[in-house]
Amino acid sequence: MKVRSIAVVRGLALAGAVSILIAGCGSREEVAAAPVASTAAASASTVTPPAGTSIGTQIDDSVVTARVKSALLADHDAKGFEIKVETRKGEVQLSGFVDTQERIDSAVALTRQVEGVKGVENNMALKEGSATVGNTVDDGIVTAKVKTALLADADIKSFDIAVVTRKGEVQLSGFVDNQAQIDRALGIVRGVEGVQSIGNELSIKK
Repeated sequence: MKVRSIAVVRGLALAGAVSILIAGCGSREEVAAAPVASTAAASASTVTPPAGTSIGTQIDDSVVTARVKSALLADHDAKGFEIKVETRKGEVQLSGFVDTQERIDSAVALTRQVEGVKGVENNMALKEGSATVGNTVDDGIVTAKVKTALLADADIKSFDIAVVTRKGEVQLSGFVDNQAQIDRALGIVRGVEGVQSIGNELSIKK
């Protein structure tokens, strides 16, 4: 009887020790996890959008841009034309080269009907004459050179500037912070080989 009592006591003691050990491990895990959660929350709270816009505005503008592009591609009168679309606080800027005034009017009218569009800025230009295969290839090279030059400049590297080229005429469009940035972009593009003229359709952010 004494041997059995001692065995029972030892068993209860061992079970108690195991329970305490498990509880202690759980507490350590909870304590260790708390700082991680706090750090993640702190990091999330420090995310800030660019000056003059909110994260919501940026998302909305991206959605509007996507909708306008889809509408233009789906429309018979606008499909296939190289029209650049930029959006800033619901204001949509259309740029590029098209064949006729009717097609410009059609693109503008179609854009106005897209949900989320607050206004349309028409910077599209009419094509002059027909382009040859050689013109098209050369224009693609010039466009690539201009984009590379703009991206390489520290003063305007992050600004969203669309570039379209037609027979050596480079059209710049998009939204920048001030006139100094517009002047800087124009100066850079003038120095790019193959650029014959520049159409400045850049707008200052409001």
